[in-house]
Amino acid sequence: MDANSLEWSLHKKVGDTIDYVDESGRPFQVLVVGAIANSILQGSVVIAESDFIQRFPNESGYRTFLIDAPAAQQQSIAAELTRGLSDLGFEALPTTTRLAAFNAVENTYLNTFQILGGLGLLLGSAGLGIVVMRNVAERRSEFGVLRALGFQLGAIRRMVLIEHAALLVIGLGIGAVSALIAVLPALLSPGPETDWLSLVITMVAILICGLACTWFGTRIAVTGQVTEALRGE
Repeated sequence: MDANSLEWSLHKKVGDTIDYVDESGRPFQVLVVGAIANSILQGSVVIAESDFIQRFPNESGYRTFLIDAPAAQQQSIAAELTRGLSDLGFEALPTTTRLAAFNAVENTYLNTFQILGGLGLLLGSAGLGIVVMRNVAERRSEFGVLRALGFQLGAIRRMVLIEHAALLVIGLGIGAVSALIAVLPALLSPGPETDWLSLVITMVAILICGLACTWFGTRIAVTGQVTEALRGE
């Protein structure tokens, strides 16, 4: 049966049994021998036709058809079947359309959490600029000594920027590797493809925002006032 329905609706796993009642009111059990992940059979249990007829002999006909057609003729065949069998309520849909409808709610949640997570990381990057300003402000006397020894203001700013940018890159790398390890089982399991492009764009945006905030904080904190910086030293 469908893996999502088995796990989240029935709270069972492969090897468990499901209690059913046949058309005569007699209870029986169905053994789950397999699960299908991310399929068009969501909410369905697939059993042998002979077993179904044995339990529900008065059920006749079929309600769902799986039609295999050449890719170039799918639309024309679907339109012809829908038009010819419209009196019977027949509706032909591509499997991609049906699967997209099943995944619409799940994808909406995933996109929402991804956007909120990205905004949180961007705010964290902005907070990095504040931390840089405070850190650099506490080291003003040190930078004043460097200025008195002949270091150019631009060189000091580059040194501070490289120092904190390295921390940003290392932090992003550790976070990315940790997240990859955490979701590795989900990536290896059958299911929809991961949207790597949006993840890469989010990571690049975080890096750019962090570097910009670090540069801005460095520009404000590292000034050319040597006398005032040396006074505490």
